[in-house]
Amino acid sequence: MTVNRTDLVAAIAEKAGLTKKQADDALAAFQEVLVDSLGKGEAVKVTGLLSAERVERAARTGRNPRTGEEITIPAGYGVKLSAGSTLKSAVGK
Repeated sequence: MTVNRTDLVAAIAEKAGLTKKQADDALAAFQEVLVDSLGKGEAVKVTGLLSAERVERAARTGRNPRTGEEITIPAGYGVKLSAGSTLKSAVGK
């Protein structure tokens, strides 16, 4: 089973005693802060839940799967997510 955004908003609204609109606004604000912070290169840490940080990826050589030709993949950025202790223990049960 997968929890999508609608399910997540409904669960947050119920647990926090909010309307679905308020819960959706809060989730949208969290998403905006996360994206803005990572875009600036700032790490985001929610103690016990997760941490996210922007990481640099070096340029590398790859292969075109269709032709087998070598291609250069340019340097760029990625996101590293790490589970916090509360999340790890919940998954480990």
